[in-house]
Amino acid sequence: MLRFITISLLLNFWAVNTQPLDHSLWTEVLQKHVSDKGEVNYKHLKSNISVFESYLKQLSANPPTNECSIEVKKAYWINAYNAFTVQLIIENYPVRSIKDLWRPWDQSFIEIDGEKITLNTIEHEILRPMGDPRIHFAIVCASQSCPKLLKHAYEPNTLEDQLKNAATVFINDPLKNNINKSSVKISKIFKWFKTDFPKREAFISFLNSYSNIKILAQADVDYLNYNWDLNE
Repeated sequence: MLRFITISLLLNFWAVNTQPLDHSLWTEVLQKHVSDKGEVNYKHLKSNISVFESYLKQLSANPPTNECSIEVKKAYWINAYNAFTVQLIIENYPVRSIKDLWRPWDQSFIEIDGEKITLNTIEHEILRPMGDPRIHFAIVCASQSCPKLLKHAYEPNTLEDQLKNAATVFINDPLKNNINKSSVKISKIFKWFKTDFPKREAFISFLNSYSNIKILAQADVDYLNYNWDLNE
């Protein structure tokens, strides 16, 4: 059933509007309720919800069609993941961690074009198969060790620069990764999704594409503990 829903969303049989969704309402929400550090003021947003609810309705009614570019699809689904994650937190706020919720990534609370899907559907069935590991620096699971929620929606025409920036910000954030020339302690995101990233020397080269400190090819690699406290 999940596979059928995913395929139907990707092909989008029913939609006839091929114009990409305007994500400006999401940018408006982010500008008002997210700090430069990526901290979300969930309490304030919960009390000022109208613009956010309008954006969620737009997301639900306007998924990208099969004719849309990969940039349109990728930007839409990154924004959808982040926005619906925020919705999940708000509906259960106050909460200390997303992991305090019952199976948060498997709840079928997201309605897209009449179908109910989960956050896992978006991440594992739609975004990851697009083959761009940088999506892991863009989607935000509402936790301290996640990539920080940026203050602008992802947009198709600026997506490449935005993903480069997201990768650079995340990899060089000392709270997410500790990088030295001869050893690195990196986020468990790289461990959990290792099949999405290059292997060994190629992986070091991948990190060096974004790291301010150039890492030796034979550097030791270890992983940091993950902080699931809410990103507020």
